[in-house]
Amino acid sequence: MAQPEVISMGNMLVEIMRIHLDSPLNEPGTFVGPFPSGDTPIYIDAVARLGHPAGFIGAVGQDDFGRCLLDRFERDGVDSSRVRVLTDHTTGVAFVAYFSDGSRKFIFHWRDAAAGQLAPDYVDPAYFGATRWLHLTGCNLAVCESAREACYQALAYLPAEAKVSFDPNIRPEVLSAEQIRALCDPVIERADVILPSLGEAAMLTGARNDEEGCHTWATQGKLVFLKQGPRGCRVFATHGDLEVPGFQVEETDPTGAGDAFCAGVTVGLLERMSLDEVGRFANAVGALAVTRKGPMEGTPTRAQVIEFMR
Repeated sequence: MAQPEVISMGNMLVEIMRIHLDSPLNEPGTFVGPFPSGDTPIYIDAVARLGHPAGFIGAVGQDDFGRCLLDRFERDGVDSSRVRVLTDHTTGVAFVAYFSDGSRKFIFHWRDAAAGQLAPDYVDPAYFGATRWLHLTGCNLAVCESAREACYQALAYLPAEAKVSFDPNIRPEVLSAEQIRALCDPVIERADVILPSLGEAAMLTGARNDEEGCHTWATQGKLVFLKQGPRGCRVFATHGDLEVPGFQVEETDPTGAGDAFCAGVTVGLLERMSLDEVGRFANAVGALAVTRKGPMEGTPTRAQVIEFMR
């Protein structure tokens, strides 16, 4: 396989989910899974399915859950040559329950699993020779110090002309806003593209609202795509901003939609689409991602996106 054009790294998990709504995780009930998951694995798998050479840095256990993830990468064309298979840690797992009000509740086995062993020595400078894009997320900065340092190391090895995208994807319930900013600032400073969900731009910039926060980043020369769920996205650039409406679909599973959207943005920008075209393309990728149960199961191919957008 050729050296990857797009690289990401971080938490390789499988997801096991409740079949029925309103079935809390503290009571006996029925689950379905495992499904390949993890925010950056979803992203990189989507990039590969959309037709760009993609590679991943991470770890799984030497077990069937790890094989589940590696099989998906192999099937969809993600280079996993920098994924370590660990004999002394099991593959990370996320358990999730869905509720009628649209909320979800997760229990993660991650920090002490294989996913939590990511460290700077996983990051080989030779792997970045052909890299045009690196995608990082806040949750991989927050999980543990070694994973955070690995992400910072990747920034150091990245060719100067390569682009960096950053999806904050971090919970203020876990850390204070000040702690979150301290972790994210080194990546935000290098980032060319920032992809916040609602509430994150305000939190990370200290602004009064997301609009003000996104404008702050845009004045620094960054391109900002504010994810707005079914409403689509709002794009902020140095010369102004625009609303790009979303697509109406029947939602089956929202997990992974934002990560798929980020992949759509990466592909659109690499292909030099206009900002309106990038937003529409990414909205379509995110919309299709919610139409099947399982975080990666709805991730579309390029042909499916084009057909859907007609």
